[in-house]
Amino acid sequence: MKRSSLLIYCTAWRETLHTREAAAEKRYNEKMRERIVRIGKKLPKLLLELGVVLLLVLALEAWLTRDAVSGKAPLFSAQTIAGEAFDLRSLQGTPALVHLWATWCPVCELEQGSIDAVAGDHSFISVAMQSGSEQEILDYLREQGVDYPVVSDPEGRLSRRYGVSGVPASFILDGEGEVRFVTRGYTSSWGLRIRLWLAGTI
Repeated sequence: MKRSSLLIYCTAWRETLHTREAAAEKRYNEKMRERIVRIGKKLPKLLLELGVVLLLVLALEAWLTRDAVSGKAPLFSAQTIAGEAFDLRSLQGTPALVHLWATWCPVCELEQGSIDAVAGDHSFISVAMQSGSEQEILDYLREQGVDYPVVSDPEGRLSRRYGVSGVPASFILDGEGEVRFVTRGYTSSWGLRIRLWLAGTI
């Protein structure tokens, strides 16, 4: 094949390849535009559904925490199961988490890792409601691989002062000891951290 013919062939091949690539890109762009249009049409419905779900979640949490204490958190002083003296007033000055749980609660067990992580870098105290002897609570914590301060509430008296009849329940306090948020049921570590951050900023 002569050089000029080879050059013409290569040029034609490149032009054909370029045309195919341009056509493929055009089809891709058209498909993406169609997809964006479809998403745009569905977006209002999706936002409405998400809004309904959010309202249901908030309504459920409000119902579950309807008896929970509000305003100033009830003060208490006690000895932790590790033998250390504790007074709730010692947590004032920064946002704090008061977490009520029980060894017999399966949801509490699921969130032990999250609670332990938050307890490691925030002002924190937990209350084990009707969970047996202090030794049984210590054994449970060792089994779970967590280590945070715990006050035993064998008869549920302290829990009742906080308006808690079911666990887990978390009270987020601001620096003045006011209850800013209450959650009931499973809460992620990030959910608690966000609430603690808000309690210190608003």
